[in-house]
Amino acid sequence: MTGLRNRLIAATVAVAGVGAAVVFANFADAAVPPAAGEQVVTETIAVSGVFDGENQRFIGGGDLGDGGQDEGQDPLFDLAPGATLQNVILGSPAADGVHCAGSCTLTNVHWEDVGEDAATFRGANATVVIEGGSATAADDKVFQDNRGAGGSVTIRDFEVSDFGKLYRSCGNCSTQAARTVRMENITATAPGDTLAGINVNLGDRLTIDGVTLVGDGISLCDLFEGNDTGDEPTKVGDGPDGVSCVVS
Repeated sequence: MTGLRNRLIAATVAVAGVGAAVVFANFADAAVPPAAGEQVVTETIAVSGVFDGENQRFIGGGDLGDGGQDEGQDPLFDLAPGATLQNVILGSPAADGVHCAGSCTLTNVHWEDVGEDAATFRGANATVVIEGGSATAADDKVFQDNRGAGGSVTIRDFEVSDFGKLYRSCGNCSTQAARTVRMENITATAPGDTLAGINVNLGDRLTIDGVTLVGDGISLCDLFEGNDTGDEPTKVGDGPDGVSCVVS
């Protein structure tokens, strides 16, 4: 993640009346560890249980897409409910990254160049934990939340740079639900749009506990009116409101 380099320490500010500490910090090196090797993936790797990549770099090949913004690409990794993916570097192209069919854990997973999405979450009552890791070069979303109901997404100790949204609760899925997401100790480096897009009319709730912003122009949350018709969701606000987007 080459954007995390030598930034000036700046200031702490309050956002929308909430005492949200937004810290500008100094980073010397990228979060991605040196790759221990490299593998070209031509068919999606199905994971049940624990898959430890041992810091290998995995690159899409064959029919796994070109890492662009085309919908319908297959992932490099397809995680069964309850699976864990850890110590993996996704190179370029990464096709549609990682799919979780239900609850999953992503530990120290790094995306060097996000394609359509870094990871997509599905299933009902699914609990997703992203711990450690990083992502860069996401034209749009990093984490796409399509879960039908229940569960939660927790993103902690994660670094992101050059991105659109770190997290997006699906704004126009045919099956909608109130989605819960918590972010802890996030470092976001400009250019970037927003940490999260959530649907306030559907009962989404975002809690942010500790965020470091490097550079300008990154908002904490965008508030949308979601739908189940497939129409483009309407943005109705931004910033912490103390109800749907809460900064502790």
